[in-house]
Amino acid sequence: MAAPALWQPQEQGLREICTLLEAHISPNSDQARIWQQLQHYSQFPDFNNYLVFLLARGEGKSIEVRQAAGLLLKNNLRTTFSSMPSPSQQYIKAELLPCIGATNRAIRSTVGTVISVLFQIVRVAGWIELFQALHKCLDSNDLDHMEGAMDAIYKICEDVPEELDVDVPGLSERPINVFMPRILQFFQSPHASLRKLALGCINQYIVVMPSALYMSMDQYLQGLFNLAKDPSSDVRKLVCSAWVQLIEVRPSILEPHLKNVTELILLANKDSDDEVALEACEFWSAYCDVSMPPEGLREFLPRLIPTLLSNMVYADDDESLADAEEDESFPDRDQDLKPRFHASRLHGSETGEDDDDDDAVNVWNLRKCSAAGLDVLSNVFGDSILPTLMPLIEQNLARTDDESWKERETAVLSLGAIAEGCIAGLYPHLPQIVAFLIPLLDDKFPLIRSITCWTLSRYSKFIVQSLDHPNGREQFDKILLGLLRRILDTNKRVQEAACSAFATLEEEAAEELVPHLEVILQHLMCAYGKYQRRNLRILYDALGTLADAVGAELNQAKYLDIFMPPLITKWQELQNSDKDLFPLLECFTSVAQALGPGFAQFAEPVFQRCINLIQSQQLAKIDPTAAGALYDREFIVCSLDLLSGLAEGLGPGIESLVAQSNLRDLLLQCCMDEAANVRQSALALLGDLSRVCPIHLHPRLQEFLTVAAKQLSPQCVKEAVSVANNACWAIGELAIKVGKEIEPVVITVVSCLVPILKSPEGLNKSLIENSAITLGRLSWVCPDIMAPHMDHFMQAWCSALCVIRDDFEKEDAFHGLCAMVAANPSGGVGSLAYICQACASWTEIKSEGLHNEVCQILNGYKQLLGNSGWEQCMATLEPAVVQRLARYGV
Repeated sequence: MAAPALWQPQEQGLREICTLLEAHISPNSDQARIWQQLQHYSQFPDFNNYLVFLLARGEGKSIEVRQAAGLLLKNNLRTTFSSMPSPSQQYIKAELLPCIGATNRAIRSTVGTVISVLFQIVRVAGWIELFQALHKCLDSNDLDHMEGAMDAIYKICEDVPEELDVDVPGLSERPINVFMPRILQFFQSPHASLRKLALGCINQYIVVMPSALYMSMDQYLQGLFNLAKDPSSDVRKLVCSAWVQLIEVRPSILEPHLKNVTELILLANKDSDDEVALEACEFWSAYCDVSMPPEGLREFLPRLIPTLLSNMVYADDDESLADAEEDESFPDRDQDLKPRFHASRLHGSETGEDDDDDDAVNVWNLRKCSAAGLDVLSNVFGDSILPTLMPLIEQNLARTDDESWKERETAVLSLGAIAEGCIAGLYPHLPQIVAFLIPLLDDKFPLIRSITCWTLSRYSKFIVQSLDHPNGREQFDKILLGLLRRILDTNKRVQEAACSAFATLEEEAAEELVPHLEVILQHLMCAYGKYQRRNLRILYDALGTLADAVGAELNQAKYLDIFMPPLITKWQELQNSDKDLFPLLECFTSVAQALGPGFAQFAEPVFQRCINLIQSQQLAKIDPTAAGALYDREFIVCSLDLLSGLAEGLGPGIESLVAQSNLRDLLLQCCMDEAANVRQSALALLGDLSRVCPIHLHPRLQEFLTVAAKQLSPQCVKEAVSVANNACWAIGELAIKVGKEIEPVVITVVSCLVPILKSPEGLNKSLIENSAITLGRLSWVCPDIMAPHMDHFMQAWCSALCVIRDDFEKEDAFHGLCAMVAANPSGGVGSLAYICQACASWTEIKSEGLHNEVCQILNGYKQLLGNSGWEQCMATLEPAVVQRLARYGV
């Protein structure tokens, strides 16, 4: 019987595809037209056969065209391989295998990439021949073949390491068990490329740790020790990366070797190659993060700290050095404008914390990693690092010549890095430190001025704490005015650092800023007139933070006249599609909340603009041409959050604006949006409007309730916990405003809240608190529906109520508890100890009515159980709890 005919390309087809690929890789061709032609060709069933033929057998064609064929093939396989006819699948697999060891390295690498993508689709069982071919190449002793096989294995390990650690029918061993000994042998190869690939492969397995690696751990560790001083910097970097990963995920494996490893890492931290030194430097933070015994590092500190300090000096090629030369007359480039992310509104106890961001150019490098390492060490070892560190800092600060400015800058950075960890030892010297830093705000070198701003901000909490000390207020005033002076610096980098530092000081100082409000606002508005786009964003943040810090104090005509007109002018200048609106919307949100009713005079145009923004974005989603803008959900999120700020600030004063708008319908649409951050902000606004003008939600109340209840399903909680949190809070707010009209969703909501309270592990604190409060509010308005089910949730609910701070929301929840017990006293008997603990968790119930209700239910239970039954219950409680219950007359 004749063998089946193998596929052969048509000469003309081959020529056409080659011409197309040549155009595809040419920089000045019409890419859109070529893309269309490629789409046209990909309709032909054997198009991918042509691509693999060109990659594998395209001798005579340029390497670039063959690579382009391979990369196109890789992308096509992801989407079409599974639906290809079987002969095409077999042809592609068969053509790739002989090229694993192609003589050209670029072709080998492309083949390895295609193989790893195909492997992810078919796995070992679907391509046994690949496993056999790789095995053969590894044992060939031919460099091209060994390198090609290792490259393919490395790419597979990078994408799906666990897939090589499976039992496969037809194979006597798991693939990784066969490969592991051979890969480890390559640690001793004379070829750096093989040593690098071997290390790279095995490092991918540290996290998943197959038994093949676990059983060879001694050999692997010995290999790492041998390669620590390898002539290839790529290999040295991978050795450091291995130590860092091992300390992060398998510290027990390293523990017996820790002294030797630390010694080698310390050496690598001084490597002439910055990338090796950076990888080594990650070790110190990783060591401290996994809570290894700090004593293991203590003996190295006298050598480690000077190394970190010398690595914190700006490298000559650091991008920041060039950036620092730009004064405010240089226009911002588009790449200077970092993408910004607006944090959607979240109701509850956990608010996001901004990460310290001390550098404008966010490239992680040896300098930043070393400073982060010093910060972590100071938090672990505290003041004990000061005897080693302070002489070095003082030595650098004493160098006042222009050539030594980088060393001086490092000294200031170091003082900032240790501000939190070493504060106990530094606090007595704070006046001297501040007195030393203030003149540096006027240093001739911009990077010294900017780092001084950051370092002062790191001490701001302690500077505010020491206001009552002798000269404390004078010290605070000097820092405040110094930072304001730098906000008006001519250097953009210094402007940014000063603005960020000032925002940190504002958060700490709060009402202490009030006497300085006029001078602060004058400086900020002067900056407003001269800043470019990037720094304007940070300035808005400083103004918003000021509003949050001083609140209603800002609501005075003399202050409003300084800062509102420029903001309103900018607000009117910006187009609806301009992303510079985002920080301004955020700033207005804080201002509206701070001014409260005082914002009323500015409210109408701001409210209307938000409505317009939401409308135009909802149109852009369906028809960008009609909207005249591309859809960007951030506009909707920021607008919803500003409307929430208006509702919070104006209170019932927002009612007339809502009445004249279609906000209700827009809001319902946003509550159903597929994007979680839109739903999160929409539900926050739903809760805020429930508080101040529920009447306007009324016509679509049941729809709002149904949509909000849907967000509480276990699946939704898992996928978007912050959305569930806001939905839960909004339902509770609606419940106390609309009363019995909440009935249709009560059972649905309760059936979702109970699992949250019963299994709170891993959920955020805010969701648990809001669940407990909303359950209480539902019980208050619908006790007859809730009471029959109380034994299902009473214990978990009371445990959650115990940790909620005393406020009006907790009062609402306890009104619900009392109403439910009154409706079904016997349903609470089995949970009486928990009810008692919850009642004892109050420091003081401010509401006399609620206090009397609690007294009533506890005394009711005491009568119901009789003295001996009550005493038995009391015996199960902590003495402190029993003592606190006495205030309720039991």
